[in-house]
Parts: sequence; structure tokens; C-alpha cells
Amino acid sequence: MSLAAYCVICCRRVGTSTSPPKSGTRWRDISEGSLFLTYEVLALKKAVTLDTQVVEREKMKSYIYVHTVSLDKGENHGIAWQARKELHKAVRKVLATSAKILRNPFADPFSTVDIEDHECAVWLLLRKSKSDDKTTRLEAVQEMSEAHHWHDYQYRLIAQACDPKTLIGLARSKESDLRFFLLPPPLPSLKEDSSTEEELRQLLASLPQTELDECIQYFTSLALSESSQSLAAQKGGLWCFGGNGLPYAESFGEVPSATVEMFCLEAIVKHSEISTHCDKIEANGGLQLLQRLYQLHKDCPKVQRNIMRIIGNMALNEHLHSSIVRSGWVSIMAEAMKSDRIMEASHAARILANLDRETVQEKYQDGVYVLHPQYRTSQPIKADVLFIHGLMGAAFKTWRQQDSEQAVIEKPMEEEDRYTTCWPKTWLAKDCPALRIISVEYDTTLSDWRARCPMERKSIAFRSNELLRKLRAAGVGDRPVVWISHSMGGLLVKKMLLEASKKPEMSAVINNTRGIIFYSVPHHGSHLAEYSVNIRYLLFPSLEVKELSKDSPALKTLQDDFLEFAKDQNFQVLNFVETLPTYIGSMIKLHVVPVESADLGIGDLIPVDVNHLNICKPKKKDAFLYQRTLQFIRETLAKDLEN
Repeated sequence: MSLAAYCVICCRRVGTSTSPPKSGTRWRDISEGSLFLTYEVLALKKAVTLDTQVVEREKMKSYIYVHTVSLDKGENHGIAWQARKELHKAVRKVLATSAKILRNPFADPFSTVDIEDHECAVWLLLRKSKSDDKTTRLEAVQEMSEAHHWHDYQYRLIAQACDPKTLIGLARSKESDLRFFLLPPPLPSLKEDSSTEEELRQLLASLPQTELDECIQYFTSLALSESSQSLAAQKGGLWCFGGNGLPYAESFGEVPSATVEMFCLEAIVKHSEISTHCDKIEANGGLQLLQRLYQLHKDCPKVQRNIMRIIGNMALNEHLHSSIVRSGWVSIMAEAMKSDRIMEASHAARILANLDRETVQEKYQDGVYVLHPQYRTSQPIKADVLFIHGLMGAAFKTWRQQDSEQAVIEKPMEEEDRYTTCWPKTWLAKDCPALRIISVEYDTTLSDWRARCPMERKSIAFRSNELLRKLRAAGVGDRPVVWISHSMGGLLVKKMLLEASKKPEMSAVINNTRGIIFYSVPHHGSHLAEYSVNIRYLLFPSLEVKELSKDSPALKTLQDDFLEFAKDQNFQVLNFVETLPTYIGSMIKLHVVPVESADLGIGDLIPVDVNHLNICKPKKKDAFLYQRTLQFIRETLAKDLEN
């Protein structure tokens, strides 16, 4: 029998021998063994039912949370308040002593005292969350996340005492109260005569220059040596085929602004794709420095997204998980997950999914984002739907609701900072909750400033192999798949499937592919490649444009090989094509993908009265574009969703 349990029994015996003290009784008049002491000891039953190791760890802390009390010094706390204060001190010593002696859970017979459940729920759930049984641990986290009636100190107590697995689970639970998450630890002071920009430069300079392609080495050196003004001068306006809103310079005579910090972050993103470089980032204080930058740039979503990309890449390495948790990133991402901004929430969801090894087996590499489900869920996932944008597109904005024509023409550069609805996340997830919805973003940020890069741009073949590897790591192929692509993204899908058919380890991707939707994909090339414009106005990536020309051997071979392959596989195919020209600024309009080029040769071909940018952006949920897409997904996956 434990010492604490013995105290309870003794107090029970003595507690029935006297009457409760009158309200006017002074503390010194309390007789030994009062009924009040019995109540106070029994009220601590939650401690009696705990694993003693957990009790000792928490009770020996230098502070505890208590109920809020009045600050009025004139208030008469009375005997109850004074007795509670003294008794808590005594019982705390008793529990600590008992824990040191026994090192075991308290005896079960003493867990049946009648008190309100919420008084012991915290400690019981903490004990449950540390169970050796995985199912029990998951149940504990779910119960914690559903607790909305606790006092503030009870949430804070969980925040202090829970282990990293529980903390990550709470961050990935939709209903979790943010009081479960402590504020990040204080950041170290900046070195004397230093700045965040200078420390970021030093962090980048400390990283190895090995295992990087020539372009990353080139721009790492550039970011370290050039001023922000000279860097910006090397960044030209771009309009690239299949983009998400014509990101060209607002004025042809002006250069988009760029900072040294931004270029350093973009280079570090690429470094963080290499495991050994992640170790260097962590060892050199990168987690704390990136957190400082994250807080300083709350009004700059692009900076924050690059920082989250780095943390998400580091989270792919399980040996760094403890460092990421200790540095406070879980608390920051738990708050970001609840953001109304789709990009911010999705980046946070990727980080937490990579940290959550309790319920997630897949690993989401840079550019692979789960739009649904982003939280832990009991909903069985029966199929995957993948969204692949065009070059210079984006994983989120490409699939937003249709903008007004005026916004597309006049203010294309403002799209970067807009947070409009992403219909795969908001509409499709509700209509088909049993789907895992993934949106892919292949990294074209560095391409904006590759005009003088010593290495050629990435080809369709290179990108397809890179994306295929990332998608397989995310578990694509383990369940039925429908691919949805826009513009050049469709060419990547075709190339990925052809490459997967040649590799035995990728056979699951082919076997589980059920259907493909192509939104204005130039299967037979585009007039865009033949359109000659003064380079001051438009600057096309030479390699991609060559691959898009109608006489491109690579494009013709891709079309012929895929057509033969798809017929043998009996894929379901749906093609949409634009019928309206696309405006490029106020001077040029161009029919990017004509009807004859969008005809794959199999599947339905549906012309739609929209331009190239809006072919994948339904105006509203009941619009034909979305309803026909939804119909195709449901029909193609009907048997899989029923099962």
C-alpha cells in the first residue's frame, strides 16, 4: 500500500469523529482529524490514480497553475482557503515521497472516490497518453482535443506534462484548444553588431556546397555576395505557359522588388532537401533563426511560406523531430493550421503530418500538399485525387474560383498575396470526404532568377521523374487514383505514367490509376511557342517553349507513346478545352491551346467558353466545369468508394 493511500485511509477514519468547524473558527482552533481534512485529501484523488513517474515529474516543477482568485486584499478567504493552501503543500511532499519509493501506479482500490470527473480527467488522460498501446494513446489525444469544459490551468498543465507525440497529435486534431500549446521558448539574443539578415547570410554560408546542382550553387553564391538591389536587377518579368495569372512586371520599365533575405531563404529551401544539410541547419541554430524571421515577417506570406517549406523538409528527418518540437514550432504550426488562409494552413499541415509518425506513414516532400484531410480523422480514405498545375502555376491559386476578367487583366501581380477559395479543398472535400486530395507544386521560384544560370532549365522528363518519386513517397499508388491536370501539367502526368510503367517499383501507380482529367493540355503543341514578341515584353523559358512547339520531336513521341499505353490500360479520360483567347496585359490576346491540340485521341472532348487561365477555375459550385468534374470522379471511382 502506498504512503498516499495510507493517508487517505487514516483521514477517513479520523474524519468522522468531529463536526465541521464553525465559520468563525480560527485556523489554530481546528482540531486534529477534522472532516474538512478528509474532504481535502479525497479531492486529490486524481493524484492517487496516477502513474507515479508522471506525478513526480509534474509535481516537482517549480510552479503549478491554480484557479484564478480575487485580487481584493479585503476579501476573507476563510478557513477553507488557508487549509487548502497548507494541505496542498503537505500532500505534495507525500506524493513525491511515495513516488520515489514505489515508482508504480497507485493502487486501483483508491480510484473510486466520488468527485467530479473533470477534476481527475487531466491526470488520467496524461497517464493514458503514455500507454504502450497505440490505440489507447490515440484515444487519449482525441479525448483531450474534445475537452472544452476545462479550466485554463488544466489545459496549461497538459501543455507542460505531455510528451511530443501527444503534442503533435493535439496539433493535428481539429477541435484542439490552442491553450494546449505553450509559447515557444525565448529566442537567443542577436550577436552584437549583427542583424537577422546577416545571421541568415552566415547560416547559408555555413552549409555545404556539395550535392547541389550548378544553379543552386550559383545562386547561393549570388545571395551571399550581392546587394538586394543588384539581385533584383537580375530578376526579369516572366510569363510562362500554363501559369496561374500571368505574373509579369506591373510596369515594363520596373523590376519586381527582391530582398537578400528572400534569396537566402530560397537557397536554404533547396539545401533543406538534403538530409545532411538539415543537420547543419539545426546545429547552427537555424530553427531559432527561422522562427525569428517568421515572427518578423508576419505581414509577408511569401517569406513565411518559404520558412515553412524549410521546416517541412527538416521534418522528413525523424532524428530532428525532438529539436523541432523543443524549439516551439509545433505550437506555431498548431495556430497556423487554424488559419483561414489556405496556403498557410496547408504548409502547416504538411509539417505536422511529417512530424506525426503515430498516424501517418507517408512522407510529404517539398511541393506535395494534402488539401484533405489535413487533420487526423476517423473517415476511411478510399482513393486519391491529384492536382497538377502548369508551369509557373501553383498548388493552390491555380485551382481557385474564377476571378473577374478585370482582375486578371489589370492586376496580375497582386494575385500572389491573395487568398481566394481553393475549390478542391472547399468543394470537393465536402462532396467526396472519402478522398485524399493532394495538390502538387513543382519548384519554379528559382526559375524566375535563372536568366544567367550556368545550367539549362529542367525538362519535362526531368520534372516528371522528380515528381513521380515524391508522389510515391507520399503513398500515391497505394489506393485508386484520379489525376487532374492543367496545361503543361497534363504533359507531366502523361510522362510520369509512362515512366512508372517502365519501373517495377512504380507498378502500383499504374495499376491503381483509374482516370485522368485534362484541362486545356497542349497534346499536339501550342501557337504560343511560335509567337514572337520583343524580349522586353515577354521572356519565355527556352527549353520549355521548344518542347511545346508543334514540330517538337519530344512532344510527338510523348503523345504517340501515351496514346498507345492508355488504350492498353483502359483509363477513363475527360478533356476540357478553352474557346476564348487569353489576354496578356492590355496589348496582346492569344488562343493558347486550340481545340485540335487539346484532343488526346481518347475520351470526351468538351469545349468551354472560357480562356486558358479560367478553364480550371469554376465560377461557382453549380457551374458546369465543377459539376462535370465531380461527376467524372464519382463515376470513375464508384466501385472503390462503395467498398
